Amino acid sequence: MAMTETPEEFPWLSGHGAMGEIYCVSFVRDVSPEEVLRRFGVDESTMEEVTFDELDERSAESMMDDAAGYIGAVKVGDWTLVIEPGGWKIAVDSEIMARVSRGTEVVSVCRHDYASDTFAYIVDGQPVVWFDPMLPDARSGNDPDRFVKEMREVGLDPEYDIDSDDSHIDSPIERSFALASRITTLPFSPEMLELRFLGAEPLED
Repeated sequence: MAMTETPEEFPWLSGHGAMGEIYCVSFVRDVSPEEVLRRFGVDESTMEEVTFDELDERSAESMMDDAAGYIGAVKVGDWTLVIEPGGWKIAVDSEIMARVSRGTEVVSVCRHDYASDTFAYIVDGQPVVWFDPMLPDARSGNDPDRFVKEMREVGLDPEYDIDSDDSHIDSPIERSFALASRITTLPFSPEMLELRFLGAEPLED
């Protein structure tokens, strides 16, 4: 199957760039930034408006067990954009996933250069579609075929077989953001990182 030119939509994500080697970007529908942070579990006394650079620096300074030490959220259209620099919890931690997605839907893209990347579509606490973008055929969730048409459009072949295919999934993170864009109708662009975020420190477990 021919791959689309989708990665060209996200040249700024190539390599490490502004986002680093580990991060999670999530879109939460119709929930305010304040409420998303509360659901995630933050120290509300630390909430304040920050730039992306400040968010990134503070997370690096207070990294907790391979998780973000500081997270940020900002309203974009009908969604709240949430960034966990150095983190992964909304897409992977079942408890936080359930809290953040309660009564709504969440789309998450996580990059982790030292573990597995993740694409997740979660509705009301339940993973609907969840997979490693390098292995788009190995999907889980209660409706793993929900977005097979969109997956094909962005070059994440839902029938991809790593054992028999000569090709491999190139630019899996870029393609994952393209899939997220088709679901949310929001393009994840560098301009989003120029917004003012509501930031806060997560509570320690």
